[in-house]
Amino acid sequence: MTTINQNEVNKFTAMANEWWNENGKFKPLHRFNPTRLNFITSYLAKHFCLSQNQQFPLQNIKILDIGCGGGLVAEPLARLGADVCGIDASPTNIEIAKLHLASSGLVIDYRCNSIEQLQEQKFDVVLALEVIEHIDNIELFIQSCRNLLAENGILFVATINRNLKSLLCAKFAVEYILRWLPIGTHSWHKFLKPSEINEIANKYGLKLLHLQGFSYNILNDCWKESGNIDINYCLVFA
Repeated sequence: MTTINQNEVNKFTAMANEWWNENGKFKPLHRFNPTRLNFITSYLAKHFCLSQNQQFPLQNIKILDIGCGGGLVAEPLARLGADVCGIDASPTNIEIAKLHLASSGLVIDYRCNSIEQLQEQKFDVVLALEVIEHIDNIELFIQSCRNLLAENGILFVATINRNLKSLLCAKFAVEYILRWLPIGTHSWHKFLKPSEINEIANKYGLKLLHLQGFSYNILNDCWKESGNIDINYCLVFA
C-alpha cells in the first residue's frame, strides 16, 4: 500500500520551477510561510523547553518535513539549527530543493521518498503541512507519521477544512477568481474536517495537544494566527 497519489504528484511536478518565485504560482505559500513558521517554532520552543534567544534555537531537534516541495519550510528550520530531512514524492521537487540548497550554505537531507519508506527512523518533529489533502490512504499516512515519532515527539498536520466557506474561498475564489493557484490545484472533496483527522489519529495512539486556526486579510495581504478554523488550521499531536 502507498499514500502517493500520482495525479497529485504530477500537479506539483508541473509547477516545480516556481517554488522559489515569490510572485509565481506558489505566491500564497510564500505569503503564508512566515505565520505558520512562527507558530511552529514558538510551539517547539514551548514543547521542548528551548531558548529562543540563541542563534540556533532548534539545534539537536530532528525534523521530518513531509511533502517538502522546494524547501520553503525546510530551509528556514535548518537555518535555526534543526536537523532537517525533507521528503517528497516528486523527483523534480527534490531536485529544485537541492539546487536552492546549494546556494544557501545549509545542510538538509532531501530524499525522493514516500512516508511509508522511512519507517526505520525516528524524529522529534514530523511536519505534514498542506499535504494530507493531496495523498491517498489517510489512515496509512497518519499511522506512518505516528511510527516516525520519537519519544516526546510531536506531529503537525496543517490542511484546509471542508465546508461551504472553504469551497467558496479556498477553492473557487483562490483558483477561479483571484487566480492565485492554477485551476485544479485542490479538490474540495479531499479537504478534511479537524474531527476526521483527530478520530483517525486517536486510533493510532496520538493525542491532540492543540488546534490552531489561521486567517487571511485580503485588504492588507496579511496572515495571522486566529481562533477561526473555518478554512486553514493546524492540529498538533503527541
